[in-house]
Amino acid sequence: QWVTVQVADSGEGIAAADLPHVFDRFYRGEKSRSRATGGSGLGLAIAHSIVEAHGGRIWVESKRGHGARFFFTLPACPR
Repeated sequence: QWVTVQVADSGEGIAAADLPHVFDRFYRGEKSRSRATGGSGLGLAIAHSIVEAHGGRIWVESKRGHGARFFFTLPACPR
């Protein structure tokens, strides 16, 4: 059994060209954002490492202009 978590927003979405790279370390897709306000590009890479270390899977679905949805699954712990 698996537990699935979804986090969604209604922002501008992620460009199709950026989707394969969003979990890469230091990748920052939005070139117009400055480092001061745009982050370091590590958050999703860290999330990816944590999820995979626990036997799960993480992915994103997005269409420009329609927001983004991030998902991850983890094995459920038996009670």
